[in-house]
Amino acid sequence: MGAYAREPLAAASRHVSPPPPVPAVTPAPPPKPTVTAVEMGARQREISVSEFFTKNRHLLGFDNPRKALLTCVKEAVDNALDACEEAGILPDVIVKVEAVANGEAPPPPSQASRFRITVTDNGPGIIRQQIPPIFAKLLYGSKFHRLRMSRGQQGIGISAAGMYGQLTTGKPVQIISRTSARTPAHYFEVQIDTKKNEPQILEKKQIAWESQRGTQVTMEVEGRYQKGRASVDEYVEQTIIANPHVKLTYLTPEGETKEYPRTYHELPPAPREIKPHPYGIELGMLLKMLQDTKSHSL
Repeated sequence: MGAYAREPLAAASRHVSPPPPVPAVTPAPPPKPTVTAVEMGARQREISVSEFFTKNRHLLGFDNPRKALLTCVKEAVDNALDACEEAGILPDVIVKVEAVANGEAPPPPSQASRFRITVTDNGPGIIRQQIPPIFAKLLYGSKFHRLRMSRGQQGIGISAAGMYGQLTTGKPVQIISRTSARTPAHYFEVQIDTKKNEPQILEKKQIAWESQRGTQVTMEVEGRYQKGRASVDEYVEQTIIANPHVKLTYLTPEGETKEYPRTYHELPPAPREIKPHPYGIELGMLLKMLQDTKSHSL
């Protein structure tokens, strides 16, 4: 039995043919470069801060229409309060938010997607030459180089709000400002040139204005009005609680007028400007300050 069982296996092994030879594979030539280093270098260019924030507006608080409306109101109110307090003036602020439509009757506030924001203050006003860069140039302000507590610092807020309105509605920021009763009121319409981060003046003129001094800023933006948490209404109420020296009038999108009287008739103590401490700054910043200063001791 064992011999008969092994014989078929031996016969099968004698008839197995070797595998066919594998043809040699010729390697493909390396791909030719489609772009040269010179062409790549020609594409490099500087990106302005306005261009960057135009494409990354969520970094400035414009994530969604509801938050964008709140951010625009907040930036305008913060500017008004800071200007009044720095000039030693008890703030009187008027905030007006109204639903608008492009050439049509405005829809109900809960269904509207476009709003006009107007914030008026009784502050010191802004001189004519400074109005365009303040409202239409990012990173332009007076607080960045001061170590002092303030609501804003970078010089981005109100300019970014205007840029958001320009991006979503195409409308410029409208500013009226007057420094005293003896000087005329100046009216400007400005936009940001995002490629250069420079203001574009669309219109400027002197107008008659009932306020003896102060500033009024108007912008039209895409947004969504909704009551509740993180809404414009809640922000206004919290602002009054935190700033009892402020008199604020709020004209809601629903046509209601809410007046918040001043409950404290003195300005809070002005924050003091401090000098940097060696333990509170990074080594690189300390070395830069040592290079820039002419002093030989701290």
